[in-house]
Parts: sequence; structure tokens; C-alpha cells
Amino acid sequence: MTDLKVKLCGVELKNPVIPASGTFGFGREFNELYDISVLGAVATKGLTLESRLGNGTPRIAESRGVILNAVGLQNPGVERFIKEDLAFLRAKTRVIANVAGSEVGDYEKICARLDGLVDFVELNISCPNVKCGGMALGIKPENVENVTRVAKNALKATPLIVKLSPNVESIAANARAAERGGADCISLVNTFTGMAIDIERRRPVLANNTGGVSGAGIKPIAVRMVYEASHAVAIPVVGMGGITCAEDAIEFMMAGATAVQVGTQNFTDALACPKIIEGLAAWCVSHGVERISDLVGTVKMN
Repeated sequence: MTDLKVKLCGVELKNPVIPASGTFGFGREFNELYDISVLGAVATKGLTLESRLGNGTPRIAESRGVILNAVGLQNPGVERFIKEDLAFLRAKTRVIANVAGSEVGDYEKICARLDGLVDFVELNISCPNVKCGGMALGIKPENVENVTRVAKNALKATPLIVKLSPNVESIAANARAAERGGADCISLVNTFTGMAIDIERRRPVLANNTGGVSGAGIKPIAVRMVYEASHAVAIPVVGMGGITCAEDAIEFMMAGATAVQVGTQNFTDALACPKIIEGLAAWCVSHGVERISDLVGTVKMN
């Protein structure tokens, strides 16, 4: 039997499969379909200091091979999360609290509030569909380094994951900036910025005009970026972007990811994550892999 356990920043996960932020809520609805304790961890809906209603509708649109979203970080706020959802999640699996802010000070405050309460904090500095400083913070290396350092200084007991935007000049440069700022881990890629047009109305489909592009169509770009980022830093990487099956997850791990996050596929198939976990075990058995962690970074370039 293959050992599916991986260690991320010294924290053991029972397997490397994590539902991505914004695609899994806080787990309760999915737990009605299967026991989410089978998951390596859960990345929460993006949390802000105060509750947010998000953007106007329509804010989800389909396109060929991808979806676009401009939800705008609708969430109940960190205090309500702590009160209503945290205990439920902690009883099930490891908890990655994805956090966002309008300015650097917001990140400091929310990290301080969550310190010691969750297994990881994932710093969302790269959300492309909210009208705040998040996008700008995620683009320039100097800004990535600064907000990472502020967040890390607010965390005394909880490892910090920095979620990187793909909408940058050099993913390697931004990965190194996060590492310099004190990140314990990086995750990538967040969504690309895109637009879909209703040709009958001659208007963008999304009320926000643009949104984040995710889904199977972005996977080859995401794999390339994970490879580049993982070879630019010494800290672990969590890979994501278009994962639909176990074979996709293995690609990311071979490219350098210690663990993976599954996002859009949760909308297509609510049982995607447990199926991927089962598929990973089956693939490893059929290929004589005793520990899935042995796959990390094993791609041999031509």
C-alpha cells in the first residue's frame, strides 16, 4: 500500500489533496456528500476582517475549457468564521485559512487574529476580481515581499503560505520575493485575468467586466509556473490550476509541488477530491511508488 502522507512546513497531511479556496465554502455542504476528513486539508473561502457581499451578478460565466468568476470575496468575516465554522473544520482535517485585505494593515490584523487557531494561513494577495489593493500587492515583487513580511511578523505559531498571482512578469521573481519576506510556503497559481463577451448584447458577460479564469484549460500554464517557482525557492510549493484527475495532480507534484489544490473541478464533480485521492493511490500502486512524496520534483527535462 502506498503512503500518501506528505509534510508541509512540518505539518503532516494524510494526503496531498486540498480543495482550493473559493470552491469549497467551509466544507459543510460537501460533508453532506462525503466525509471530508478524507482530505489532506481544506482551504477556506477567502476571509476578510469584516463580512463582504461581493460583486454584483452575473459573477460566474462558462467559456470553452474554463470558467470565469468575479465573486468578489463574498464571505462572513473572520469573527463569524471562528465562531461558526472553525471547530467543525478542525474536527475533520487540517485547516488552511485563506485571507485577504484591502490594504497591508488588514493582512496584519487578520493574521494576528487567526494565529494559533488554524494549521496554515494562506495569504491571498492575488485575487483578480475585487476592487482593492490585492491585485497590485500580488504583481510587484517588492509589494509581495512587504506584505509577506508584515503577515509573517503577525504569525507566531502558524505557518504562512503566500498565494501567487500568475499575472506577473516573472513568477520566479515573485516566488523569491515571498521567500525573502518570510513565507514558509507558496501556492500557485491563482486565476488568470480574463473576459467573456455576450456578442448579442455586445457587453461583457460578467457584471464586473473581467474575472478570474480557472479550469482545465489553464493547466499546462500552471504546471510550467509551478516548475519555475519550485526551482526558484527552497520553501515548499502547493500547486493548482486546472486539476481534474489524479494524473493532473501527479504532473504538478513531479513539477515540484508537495501538495495540490483542486478548484473548479469541485463545481463539475462534487466528488472530485475523493476520486483524485483514490486515483493517486491506484497510480502509485501500479507504478511501484511506495511514498507519494517521492514524486515531488522528479520531472526530467529534455
